[in-house]
Amino acid sequence: MSAPVRVLIVDDQALVRAGLRMILDVEPDLEVVGEAADGDQALEVARDTQPDIVLMDVRMPRMNGLDATRRIVVDEGSPRVLVLTTFDLDDYVYGALQAGASGFLLKDAPEDQLVAAIRVTSQGGSLFAPSVTRRLIEAFAHRAPPGPPPGLSDLTARELEVLRLVARGLSNDEIARSLFVTEHTVKTHVARVLGKLDLRDRVQAVVLAYESGIVRPGDAA
Repeated sequence: MSAPVRVLIVDDQALVRAGLRMILDVEPDLEVVGEAADGDQALEVARDTQPDIVLMDVRMPRMNGLDATRRIVVDEGSPRVLVLTTFDLDDYVYGALQAGASGFLLKDAPEDQLVAAIRVTSQGGSLFAPSVTRRLIEAFAHRAPPGPPPGLSDLTARELEVLRLVARGLSNDEIARSLFVTEHTVKTHVARVLGKLDLRDRVQAVVLAYESGIVRPGDAA
């Protein structure tokens, strides 16, 4: 049996932390290894406990979730951050994605969705609240300066096509069916795209695609 996923809970409200702990403690494959009430404390506890996943609140005293996320994910092999927010169009959340968060959920998400998000994120995937992903990206993408990112010219036509579909929110299975290829082939293309563009995961690929104009707000898959 594999080791449980180690989770650090970061939120300035003790009741929220307690509620999240209650949800996660009943899951045999998840282990809460620590709690923190702000970003500064999160950095300290993360160093001490070495979690796999950090559940990160956005608005906190001393250091907010955006700055804490940026500092936590800076190293290779660092914990992955899943942002929890009350606000579905929060500028801080977009900043957290740019800083390297692997996804976000609203705090009122169902318990099973939260647990699933932790598992998906721990396996290298990304998960967003379906109701807010497109709206958030479109609301803030126009703020980024235009221009092609380094490595974009190295993508093949098929890899660029896959990047566009990833940015529009399609899963590997949906991309495979759209392009009439196998899911394994799609995974290979996605891995090459991330490598050529020096991106950590699909989240950063989505942000980059909107920022650079590869995909524009309002585009349909």
